[in-house]
Amino acid sequence: MDAQSRGRADEIDPADQWVLNPQTGNYELRLDQSAQHSSPPRSTAARSTASKNAASGTPAPGSRQGRRTAAPGREVPGREVPGQRSRRAGNASGGTNPPTAGRRKRKQPASRKKKALLWTGGVMAFIVVAGSVGAYLVYQHFDSNLNTVDVAGAGSGGFNKDQAINILLIGTDKRSGEGNDGYGDKNSVGHADTTILFHVSKDRTNATALSIPRDLITDIPVCTTKTGDGEKDIGGTRKTRFNESLGQEGRDPGCTMRTVEEITGVTVDHFMMADFNAVKSMTTAVGGVEVCLAKDINDKDSKLNLPAGKHVIKGEQALAFVRTRHSVGFGGDLSRIEIQQQFLSSLIRKMKSSDTLSSPTKMWDLAEAATTALTVDNGIGKISRLRDLGMELAKVNPKNITFATVPVVDNTDKATVLLNESKAQPLFSMIQNDTSLTEVKEKEQDAKNKQSALLKGPRAAASDVRVAVFNGSEKQGAALSTLTWLQNEEGVLKSSNEGNAPAKLAKTTLTYAPNQADQARKLADLMGLPATALKPGTKDAVGREAMTLTLGSDFKGAGVPITGPAKAPEGVQKVEADKQVCAK
Repeated sequence: MDAQSRGRADEIDPADQWVLNPQTGNYELRLDQSAQHSSPPRSTAARSTASKNAASGTPAPGSRQGRRTAAPGREVPGREVPGQRSRRAGNASGGTNPPTAGRRKRKQPASRKKKALLWTGGVMAFIVVAGSVGAYLVYQHFDSNLNTVDVAGAGSGGFNKDQAINILLIGTDKRSGEGNDGYGDKNSVGHADTTILFHVSKDRTNATALSIPRDLITDIPVCTTKTGDGEKDIGGTRKTRFNESLGQEGRDPGCTMRTVEEITGVTVDHFMMADFNAVKSMTTAVGGVEVCLAKDINDKDSKLNLPAGKHVIKGEQALAFVRTRHSVGFGGDLSRIEIQQQFLSSLIRKMKSSDTLSSPTKMWDLAEAATTALTVDNGIGKISRLRDLGMELAKVNPKNITFATVPVVDNTDKATVLLNESKAQPLFSMIQNDTSLTEVKEKEQDAKNKQSALLKGPRAAASDVRVAVFNGSEKQGAALSTLTWLQNEEGVLKSSNEGNAPAKLAKTTLTYAPNQADQARKLADLMGLPATALKPGTKDAVGREAMTLTLGSDFKGAGVPITGPAKAPEGVQKVEADKQVCAK
């Protein structure tokens, strides 16, 4: 919106339409003020189900879910919805505009249908397939963007919130879409060019992104694909490149899933696949990502030409960055994996930054780019399922996402690699058993488990709890209001108000003696204290000695649970998502 429009009383700034709901912690797009004065709804053309094979371009069971709608707050005249490729290429007639303003009309009843559309901006989940990108952004409008493939029983077909999650991220080198025919063979059906097994731990404290080299020599098992004519069994192939598990001989992503399970012994729950356009559109949507080069690079093959140092790249330049390999490291695919991991880390940081999350336009463009570029299995083929999955993935702190590569050794022909069994099998076993990859993670996880154990055990009766309450928060009267609530509402009669604490605290703490542990657990239950708030002493209390409760800045009010996540373990293995590593 320009400056003149922003100052007019009859226009609404799109940024003003995004409101943080304090009850959910999510952003909501409020359309009440414009809904009553907008033009009649656009007509929606019926869309026939378009079958397509995500890997080869031949007919296969893919579909767009639902119908396209106008961007929130904007009514669009009725028109036919363009095909997938025109949208990927940024065709103005096919794209959807970011949220724009309607006109205000005062004192009109709110439209219940458009009252609030949920946007999980605060818990935006992300996964980028280096060389191709995928991201999870939940919004009803984007349901129609997704391509789906029936993988005929490959993988588990689902995920549970109390179990580890394994997602296969596939970047295909298929040269479809506007501007991509210059990258190699434009008629190629594509391969599994970049593949990452993304393992999220059961407790959501850490994740492992395991890159599988495309030139790994392996056995591709027999797999079943579903087409418009029914099921088709595709024979296995022995001792061939891993990247041929997709596209070749009609293989779909389900075949790649089965191959990964054969190699690692890890059951894959779902897959997500994207192509070249995803890199260009996603980086453009967030305004570019920062990368670092330790030396000048001038790669004639990828067309990347950058001097040493830090750079912000997007669009075609970003695609050139993730495709380069001859000018970095040893000039092979393994070196390219490292530079792709750097790119992925940078994009993750940018997607999670306040600069992105606070911009409705960037968030809209990011969601449009991500969902348009994605092909997924039927199990997560609706935004509602992606939202659930995304919220689980968003629990992982970027600094605890560890990138690793399947250990390999050179093959005799030098153009391919073989599995390093002695190193690979222990690594696969760790993922199978949901074991953290580093000693640092294990130590911190042990500390977390030890802290959580403080809440396990018998509870004293509320009438037996003795506690002295101090106010270490900024709220006046916090100790008194808490005391009143404890005595009148919870029956903790042996409590006292000790006024202000000697110093302000960021977090509420409860200090107690070993023989007061049952009282501490009871008070923690009543106040919703996390395990990290409990500070046990070493000497038993004598007589009527009371525990000490010091309210911190996290105190929200008497009777309001004081909750907070425990510190998630961070891992150092090769590349962490919050670290910038210069490509060498």
